[in-house]
Amino acid sequence: MGERVAELREVPAVLHFHRPADRPFLASEKENTTILFGGLTWKHERFIRAVLQGCGYRCETLPPSDMECYQLGREHCNTGQCNPSYFTVGSLLRHLKNLQAQGLSRQTIIDSYLFITAGSCGPCRFGMYESEFRLALQNAGFAGFRVLLFEQDHGLHATTGEPGLKFTVDFGMGGLNAVILGDVVNDIAYRLRPYELQPGKTNEVVERVVERISSFLKDTPRFELAERLGGMLREIADYRSAKYYKVANTIGKVHDHLRGPAYRRVLRECSEELQHVELDRFRVKPVVKIIGEFWAQLTEGAGNYNLFAFLEHEGAELLVDPISTWVMYLLYQAKQRLAVQSRLERMHNDRRRLLSELHFDWQLHRKLLLFSLGENIYRAHYRAALRALGHVATDLVSQEELARLAHPHYNQMARGGEGHLEVGKSLYYTRSGLCHLVLAIKPFGCLPSTQSDAVQWALINQCKNMSFLSIETSGEGEIDALSRVQLALADARAKAREEFERCVETTGFPLDSIKDYAASHPEFRNALYSFPKHPGVAGMAANFVLHVSEVMRRRPLPIIRSTA
Repeated sequence: MGERVAELREVPAVLHFHRPADRPFLASEKENTTILFGGLTWKHERFIRAVLQGCGYRCETLPPSDMECYQLGREHCNTGQCNPSYFTVGSLLRHLKNLQAQGLSRQTIIDSYLFITAGSCGPCRFGMYESEFRLALQNAGFAGFRVLLFEQDHGLHATTGEPGLKFTVDFGMGGLNAVILGDVVNDIAYRLRPYELQPGKTNEVVERVVERISSFLKDTPRFELAERLGGMLREIADYRSAKYYKVANTIGKVHDHLRGPAYRRVLRECSEELQHVELDRFRVKPVVKIIGEFWAQLTEGAGNYNLFAFLEHEGAELLVDPISTWVMYLLYQAKQRLAVQSRLERMHNDRRRLLSELHFDWQLHRKLLLFSLGENIYRAHYRAALRALGHVATDLVSQEELARLAHPHYNQMARGGEGHLEVGKSLYYTRSGLCHLVLAIKPFGCLPSTQSDAVQWALINQCKNMSFLSIETSGEGEIDALSRVQLALADARAKAREEFERCVETTGFPLDSIKDYAASHPEFRNALYSFPKHPGVAGMAANFVLHVSEVMRRRPLPIIRSTA
């Protein structure tokens, strides 16, 4: 027995694996450290960079990724990873190697640069991105390079946990403006470009709009209550630490970012810029709704075969999905998880104690109220930006409506990727008649998107008017993917033409008469000219002929009689 005990004592202790700790980003390194990020649209990246620079940080956006980045990522990462992982890490490594070629040592790069990216612990390869980035950096000779994460599961309360990057009110509200304005401007570009009379004019105007907004986000002085009140507070030595001052100062900052005079002025100037674009809204184009995995449906480059430019070249109008839809999804999911958790906790709560029950209900409703308040503030600010920029972009779709449509087919509590959103969007845009084709883009082997695709194909048998195409992207297979898109686009183009001819017939006017009437009213060519959308009519041209015909009935052209 004694020998057995001695053997057990000699068994070494189990050492569990722990994620290697990154060297922290300290506040003292702020002035000498450059933050790198990328992977979004160039509008979002410019706005986020302006916010970071306005808060005193040094930052750079990674150049657009291409096939060279893909090959570089595959060289240094494990096999079988997602497209976003290969392209993103390849873009980062290429940038670091370029810095090294310019004369910077590896240690200087490791000490003076860091990379910020999204992270998650979800049920797909996305949860492995961080470890892949660290592995690739180590394999490329940049071991110890810092990678900071915004955790997806924390939603708007994401934090790196490092004191060097502080989430102040100005930083948070600036980021809010960067995301919302990036969404609206990006949507406007895709809505105007297919119909522009002067090729390239939309890109030219959007570039000026982005530059104006970037200057506003970077250079506008921050609101400080002490500066507004002047000498009234200088006599109080510790007024900055007083709670009432901090609350009032925070409210002032929020109002200044959301409704301040500088914010209203820059959007008014941008609206005037957009009016320089003239449109021909009689062009019949199929409307393609883009959905899919977050990165694949957002990036503009080789990561999705340059699909957006290809679709526009083929004569389509794109409905791109805003980042704000994902933000609202996170808020909605947080509310739903809280409601489920509260039901479980209520089952174990001591109902014999009235005070305990009342306290439990109060805590639940307080948290739900805060989430609802965040949703309403975000949605209101988004709509204010839409109105200020001419209501060209589309409003956010209700998360409750998407969940209601999707839940019978895809449980809204299922996590991973876009969750139930892909199914909900397909049903919403098809049943509402808002598009002629739903195009889902995802990396090869994407588990959440594969699950939703299985549901989509079942729904096609139920919704006979549903046009759906799923595209898997990888470094190869571009020709095959684009060929499939062309075939689906041919059917969508036929639907758009049939819809247009049907609408022209219902007007009771010849098409030439409608065009002549529109030509005699220059306001119809204005990019910000607003007209209602008819239910079940997706195409711009079809909606426009219906609107012009209604105007013709109310305000016919005067008949000019000959004096001969």
